[in-house]
Amino acid sequence: MKKNARNTKGKIVSAAWKLFYQQGYDNTTIEEIVEASGTSRGSFYHYFEGKDALLSSLSYLFDDKYVELEKTMDPTLSPIEKLKYMNQELFLMIENTVSVELLSRLFATQLTTNGERHLLNTNRTYYKLLRQITIEGKEQDLFKENLSINDITRAYAMFERGLMYEWCISGGNYSLCQHAQMIMPLFLEGLCR
Repeated sequence: MKKNARNTKGKIVSAAWKLFYQQGYDNTTIEEIVEASGTSRGSFYHYFEGKDALLSSLSYLFDDKYVELEKTMDPTLSPIEKLKYMNQELFLMIENTVSVELLSRLFATQLTTNGERHLLNTNRTYYKLLRQITIEGKEQDLFKENLSINDITRAYAMFERGLMYEWCISGGNYSLCQHAQMIMPLFLEGLCR
C-alpha cells in the first residue's frame, strides 16, 4: 500500500515538473498534471493542496536523482571525486529539466514558507548520501581534523545551494555545470588537509 502511494505521488511530481519545464509553471493546469501522470484529481488533492504545493516537491525530484546516482556511482572514486560527480550530475539534470524560473520559485517558497523547508530536511536522500560520502572521507583522513561530519555536510549543501541561487539571480545566463566544474574543486580543497 505504501509503495503504491509513493508511486502515485512520484508520478504526479514527475509529470508536473516535466510540464512546468515544457510550458511554464503559470501555463500548466492541475488537469494537465493529472492527465500526464495517469492519476486522478482525487489523488492529486490527496497529496497536494494545490499547484503551489508542488513547488517544494522539486527536492523529491532531486532525491530521485540521488537514488539513481547512488546505484551508478563508481565505488572506487575518492570521496572528493564522488562529491564532484554528485554535483555535476545534479546540475546537469537541473540545466536539462528545471528552468531558472522554477528553481527560483522553489527558493522563494523555501524562504517564505511557515511549514517544512524541504531543502533543509536532513532525512532526504541527498543528506544521507552526502553524509555517507563525508564519513568515508573522514575515515580516509581527507578532511581537516577540526571539521566534523556535520560541518562538512552542511558546508557542502550550503555551497551547492549558493551556486544554484547565484545561477537563478543571474537569470541562468551561464552554464551551471561548467561554473561548478571550475569552482567546486576550489571549495572542496578548502575542506581538505
